[in-house]
Amino acid sequence: MALSNPDYSNLNYEEMAKEIGLKPKHIPLLLASFLEEADPVLLKLKTAAQSNDYETIRASAHFLKGSAGNLRFNDLYEMSREVELAAGENNSRFEYVKYLEAMSAAVATIKI
Repeated sequence: MALSNPDYSNLNYEEMAKEIGLKPKHIPLLLASFLEEADPVLLKLKTAAQSNDYETIRASAHFLKGSAGNLRFNDLYEMSREVELAAGENNSRFEYVKYLEAMSAAVATIKI
């Protein structure tokens, strides 16, 4: 998957809850939890990318991928997946920084 610029600023809680199988009143809590966890993970990813720590990149991307997938943030899921796979292969030519910038920008669009 190529880099994308997902915008999650106009989330429909009703639709999101239906897809996940929850009540709409639970969505703000899930989003708050996701945002609370995503920022440190993205920082960890950035630090790991700067030092070519592929195992930390892989594990952090895997965590973010799972959380994004659970909330149906499909573009964020796919970008996290690409980072995870590249790090799993110790791919030094992968553009980790560009992906992390796009992933961080996507997370920044999420509002509660």
